[in-house]
Amino acid sequence: MAGRQFHTPLLREAGCRVTDVVTTDPGRRAEADADWPGVSVHPDLTALLEASRPDVLVVASPTGRHVEHALAGLDAGIPVVVDKPLALDHAGAAAVAARAETTGTPLTVFQNRRWDAEQLTLARVLAEGQLGDVHRFERRWERWRPVPKNRWRENAVGAGGGLLLDLGPHLVDAAMQLFGPVTGVRAELRALTTPTEDDVFLALDHASGTISHLWAASLVGAPGPRTRVLGSAGAFLVPGHEDSPGPFDVLDPGAGTTGWLVRGTERTPVPTATGGPADFYRDVARWILDGGPPRWTSPTPSPRPRCSTPPAAAPPRAPGRPPRPPAGWTAGEGRPVRDGRETRCGPVRPPRRPPPGCRSRGRRRARGRRPRRARAPGSSRCRRDCPPGRRCSPAWSSTPPPPPAPGGTRA
Repeated sequence: MAGRQFHTPLLREAGCRVTDVVTTDPGRRAEADADWPGVSVHPDLTALLEASRPDVLVVASPTGRHVEHALAGLDAGIPVVVDKPLALDHAGAAAVAARAETTGTPLTVFQNRRWDAEQLTLARVLAEGQLGDVHRFERRWERWRPVPKNRWRENAVGAGGGLLLDLGPHLVDAAMQLFGPVTGVRAELRALTTPTEDDVFLALDHASGTISHLWAASLVGAPGPRTRVLGSAGAFLVPGHEDSPGPFDVLDPGAGTTGWLVRGTERTPVPTATGGPADFYRDVARWILDGGPPRWTSPTPSPRPRCSTPPAAAPPRAPGRPPRPPAGWTAGEGRPVRDGRETRCGPVRPPRRPPPGCRSRGRRRARGRRPRRARAPGSSRCRRDCPPGRRCSPAWSSTPPPPPAPGGTRA
């Protein structure tokens, strides 16, 4: 089904021709003959590889057989496009990638959603800096399907079925393409109407500081906004999507635009970026047939890092003046900085205080020890206005230290 529903229209639009199809279903054989007159239909992949040598092998079989079919194509020396996901687990994906490197055969994964209008338009908005520093990215793939379909995707437990491996790769790929590598993942998975999971929520912590919230669900009577991106200078909102119609479709900005640039009650329609999913196969053809460089990603920004590395040696400063923050920082940000040698903002150690009701505190005072003095704001142990779980140095405390006494110096 994936071959005819997703790949065939894009191949045709890109000017490619399908020469061979693998299927044992009589109905699909008739559809292949109608779609591509003169096409050769084979009962399995082995028969295809023995009878033909296409320019590209597109693997659109059930997810559980991706590794098997991709390895067969690579061993035959045929460039391979594998539908997402590449494999069920890391070991399978690593095996396919290693075989492609060993045989020197081109390999890529079908991530057509990188060329969706909302992804291309959002990439341009981010590159232009219209949102400032992005702190949250949200994308939903929600549907109202109370009666599930009876397909392998809904029933193949442990063999690639379920929304996590069906729509999850698109959502995660979109987030990582826009906001970079991920350092932490939290997930909620539920099976409400099918044997496989049909209710998925993922939270990704990006190294850039952005947090992505991603949804894929089939039992949602009121699908939420398709895409919402929050930044320090505004927000980007895509109300709906053709694959998941919902109540927010009434906010569609109209033809030639994709989403809104929102600042409170002010909203401005955003012109749609150029490009489309068929560009994937245009790039594949140029890469394989013409030897052109692959362009698997759309133009994306490089988000400004949330943590910067200070220079190895800071310039001298006049006595009595606070240290100068690193380039790109403003005093008072209170963010962690690591340069491999020191941590200017590290985890706060738990205070060494006895629990309530303990008599040790009274005995300490009875022995004449002075109670711990409160530190002045801006001192090396200042905890005022610092991020949760962080301790800041004087240079990056949001509360400036008090000026030194006349005639004195500050350590």
